[in-house]
Amino acid sequence: MQRIHSTFLLGLVVGLISVGCCTSLSNSTADTVQVYILAGQSNMEGQGVVDMDHPKYYNGGKGILNRVMANSKNAAQYRHLKDAKGDWTVRDDVFVRFRNRQGVMAGGLTIGFTGYGSDKSRHHIGPELQIGHQLGDAVDSPVLLIKTAWGGKSLYKDFRPPGAGGEVGEYYTRMHAEMKEALENVGSEFPSLKGRSIEIAGFIWFQGWNDMFNKDALAEYEANLTHLIKDVRKEYKKPNLPVVIGELGNGGPKAGKNMLAIRAAQKAAAERKELGGNVKFISTTAFARPKEESPNVGHGHHWFGNAESYFLIGDALGKGMVELRR
Repeated sequence: MQRIHSTFLLGLVVGLISVGCCTSLSNSTADTVQVYILAGQSNMEGQGVVDMDHPKYYNGGKGILNRVMANSKNAAQYRHLKDAKGDWTVRDDVFVRFRNRQGVMAGGLTIGFTGYGSDKSRHHIGPELQIGHQLGDAVDSPVLLIKTAWGGKSLYKDFRPPGAGGEVGEYYTRMHAEMKEALENVGSEFPSLKGRSIEIAGFIWFQGWNDMFNKDALAEYEANLTHLIKDVRKEYKKPNLPVVIGELGNGGPKAGKNMLAIRAAQKAAAERKELGGNVKFISTTAFARPKEESPNVGHGHHWFGNAESYFLIGDALGKGMVELRR
């Protein structure tokens, strides 16, 4: 498979890490690590509650992952998350890396790689959980998900890409800096991946909330998202890099005009001909659950903390990426 080097890796040891240019699942080998960038704000960080089951708090545990797995009519869909002993499974072919407030979390795919997580505290999930399972089941290569997400950040300012003009967003720059840091440390943080080549394989974007509250951000969202995709592809020298956009689906199909405007802009950006048809918009409104059935009844901006919502969002985003890369 032909390979090219990402722009920011030129200073690394020659030959340590290379970036694949191909976009077919079948073109990767067991010697190549497929790397996916997961970016966005707090809903990409992950707010789905796993096990906080208390009669006085978290709405009595309604909508937490343990309850969903035990009570859902689709329980078989969740069976892979726990082993025969009832312990959370940890994959040895899919890995996650996330620098959160507590430091760097790095390891095999399982629960807990969220903004609240640490090696000693794993009580939430984000979309990465089922994204990783979908990708891991679809490819023979090891998969590495690098999460670059921060709560309360807009595309208009914080993630503002160079192509949009104006001051480049602090978190656009941090996204690439954390990618650089992660790729430089693959061998030390994931010993089983040491010495393998790296393919930047896809970009998954799940964001939009903060851009609803600024009229200029609303007006520019489609254009800014288009520039973001172009600039990420340029950064990694991958002009056809597969991109999945997760809809701002909080609250379900019914929404205010500002949220509807963001949704329309996300869908329109995915359909822009200049992006080459390798961008997929994923609707998420069907995954919203009522606050009465969820643990965090006051957190509509976080899907009320409902674990089923985050599981299904990740499942759809992962399937979307698999489809793009076939």
